[in-house]
Parts: sequence; C-alpha cells; structure tokens
Amino acid sequence: MTREPRADAHGPFHAASQAQPNIALIKYWGKRDAALNLPVVGSISITLDSLWTRTQVRFTPEQTYDRVSLNGRSDEAEAKRVTACLNLLRERAGVAWGADVASQNNFPTAAGLASSASGFAALVHAGANALNLQLSDAELSVLARRCSGSAARSIFGGYVEWAHGQRADGTDSVATPLLDADAWPLRVAVAITSTAAKQIGSSEGMNRTARTSPYQSAWIDTQEADLATARDAIHARDFDALALISEHSCLKMHALAMASQPGLLYWNGATMECMHRVRALRQQGVPVFFTVDAGPQVKAVCAPSAIEQVKAALRDVPGVLDVHDTGLGAGVRAIAKDAVEA
Repeated sequence: MTREPRADAHGPFHAASQAQPNIALIKYWGKRDAALNLPVVGSISITLDSLWTRTQVRFTPEQTYDRVSLNGRSDEAEAKRVTACLNLLRERAGVAWGADVASQNNFPTAAGLASSASGFAALVHAGANALNLQLSDAELSVLARRCSGSAARSIFGGYVEWAHGQRADGTDSVATPLLDADAWPLRVAVAITSTAAKQIGSSEGMNRTARTSPYQSAWIDTQEADLATARDAIHARDFDALALISEHSCLKMHALAMASQPGLLYWNGATMECMHRVRALRQQGVPVFFTVDAGPQVKAVCAPSAIEQVKAALRDVPGVLDVHDTGLGAGVRAIAKDAVEA
C-alpha cells in the first residue's frame, strides 16, 4: 500500500535512516535480469551491527534535480544510481520532486565491505519515509534490490535469505529473515587489507563471469544444495556445518570469478594470509571461519568467546591495516534527521 504526498504540500519532505552492511555466507554472484537486479542464485547473509550507513533524503517540490554527497563530498559517480533509485520511489508517490541526499559510511566505500548494500537500503527507507509512503519490509526489500542486489538483504537484521525467484517481473525475488541476531549472536572480525576502491565493480564482474567463465553452470546447479545446508546449520546453530559450507561457497565464487576472461582477482597477499591464519586457528580448535566478498577484505566469523584471539591473529598478518570487531545487527531503521552531516 502507498500513500501519496499531499498535492498541495510545499515540503520539504525530509527523513533519515540507518542501515548496516551484510555479509553473504552463501554467495550471490550473477544476474538473470540485470535491469531488475534479479539473481541467478539465492543467497544467505548476516547483517552486521557496528558498521553503518546513515542517509538523509530531503525532497523539495520546487526542485527539479538531485544532489548527492557521500561523507561530505559531492559524489557524481553515484548520482546516477541514486537518481534511478529515487525514481522508483517518485513513481510510487506520483511526484517528480528533486532531492538532496547526504550519506555517511563509517567504513571504506566500494572496497568489498558491502557499502552499496547498506547505502541503498538506507536510501530506499529514508526516501520512502520522506515521501510518506507506507511500504512493508518486503516491498522495501524489492525496491532496494532494484537499486543494488545485496541491499535487499540489509532491510532485515540477523540471518537473512534472499530468494532468486522464478517470476520474470521479480516480485518473488525478495529477502526474508531466517533467524534473529540475538538468537545466535556470532561475532565478526573484519580485516581491512586495502582502503582503495576495487577496479572492477561487482556488476561488471558478474557480467564478465556469466559471459566467459566455464564454471557458470556448475555454480548455478550446486547453489540450492549449499543454501539448504546453510539454512539447516543456522536453524540448528551448528557452527562447524556453517563454517564448512560458508568457506566452500566463498572459494567457489572466487574460483568462478578467477576463471573469467580476463580473470577477476579481488584478493591481495594479505587477504590470502588472513585466510590461512583463520584456517590455522580452526585447526587448533578455535570456532572461526572466513568469508570474502568481491574485494580484498576478510571477514572472520567466530563464537563470541573467540573474538579477541581472532582479532589478535588477524592484526598480526603483514598488510592488514585495521581490524574491526562487529556483532550481528538489526535491519534498516529511521534515525534523527540531524544524525547525518550534510
């Protein structure tokens, strides 16, 4: 259900929201429809808590264009994606108003930490609130997916599954919560090995992989079994089972990407050493496993009792610039309008 803004309103219409990035344990890679951001496979993720994107959106009826800033700087590179996303909301509201969008991340942008997931989840939520739309979480997830695929999952907290769906219009490709964060409160140590934006973005990488990787069909054919294994492990709180299937999915995704022409290599030397270090810890009995998205950062998921040992081990790896400690967090939510620096 939607509620249009009053036709005689003068605005501005203003709201702010906060969303957390999510980390896919069973990876999303590849699109069956690029325009609608429909994935070729489903995925399962965890939403984080201490990393965040805060976004404010201010619509002004007299304004005919959008202005976008990220971390206090004008961001023309993202402006087109933001405008396309806002257009989905404007269409629902029946308005053509321009907007001022200010967004802040407290972690590196476009470097493999899912900044687009939290960014577009926050944008859709704030934009919908600013336009007085009344959207369910499922509707927000579908809209967020249109803007950035993984943003569909950041609408929700804890453990989340995003279905690849069957319908051509994508209405069944929506994220749903599997388990609340506090029902199984794992910790995540995020090893930052680079703050540079990656040279090949995820969308371009997915397109290249679909066109050229000989492993594409195997990736699709084996995903449902991986999802079922992870789903069962989450509901049973079986850490060892989740560790094995998560590392398997991670390495399978990167093997798929590496086999593209030319090959996609998102790792650096410190990335590899962190993965070796995590496996060494697990062989010593420490409950920890790694996962790596399309970037060089390593996320080490562990039991709360192991977080300090895991952080110390990652900090000891040459090339690691910093290690963030985060738990599992909530979904997108409204925040005070002055919480975002314009």
